[in-house]
Amino acid sequence: MIMSKIDLNITGKVHTLETFGLVDGPGVRFVVFLSGCKMRCKFCHNPDTWNSQGEEWTAQKLFQHVRRYKSYWKNNGGITVSGGEPLLQQEFVTAFFTLAKRENINTTIDTAGQPFSSAPEWLSQFEKLMNVTDLVMLDLKDMNPEGHKSLTGVENANIFDMAKWLSDHGKKMWIRHVLVPGITDKEEDLIVMHEFISTLKTVEKVEILPYHTLGTLKWEELKMKYPLEGVPTPTAEQVKRAEELLHTNEYK
Repeated sequence: MIMSKIDLNITGKVHTLETFGLVDGPGVRFVVFLSGCKMRCKFCHNPDTWNSQGEEWTAQKLFQHVRRYKSYWKNNGGITVSGGEPLLQQEFVTAFFTLAKRENINTTIDTAGQPFSSAPEWLSQFEKLMNVTDLVMLDLKDMNPEGHKSLTGVENANIFDMAKWLSDHGKKMWIRHVLVPGITDKEEDLIVMHEFISTLKTVEKVEILPYHTLGTLKWEELKMKYPLEGVPTPTAEQVKRAEELLHTNEYK
């Protein structure tokens, strides 16, 4: 892989670091949570990552810190950058991942795809990032445009465009869907989601993430009213039905 010249001193806003992640990509992961997100998901368990305030790191300093944990990753782990929304800091992540790829470390991005744009300048930087990204974990919140905007505050057409771009350019994907009873569990919408995923050529895994309320304390700490108060977590039967409708077994 040819590495372009990068600015190792480019800075990014980091929210938190997790040294031993087990659900953020293949194997054991070091997870970097970046600050900043334009989506306002009603079920968000990290609303404290929405603003762009965070500790400032250079790409080089961050990588030097992270690589100390390399022995934990073995042959199938690596680094995941999450958020917030990592695509809001593309140049920083590109520099960070370029350093990782120089040492053959697996790189994964956990994204909701909201910033994706076909504007030439944005897409050019995105292509550079994808050149040093091994896997994209893409959240699909809701197939229905109105439902998606109600749930997240933003449109979803460009998110589907991003999924198509990744498929067309041979980029591996894991698709994830948060199952919220009465909101994102409608059978007709899950059927449409399956049909869309079936058009993508590079999906390796489809996961249902059961809605939980573990993040409500953060909403309280931020003095924000939790918008899904009273919404229950899904039952095992509801999760199983969603997995059947999304045909998750086909990707295992």
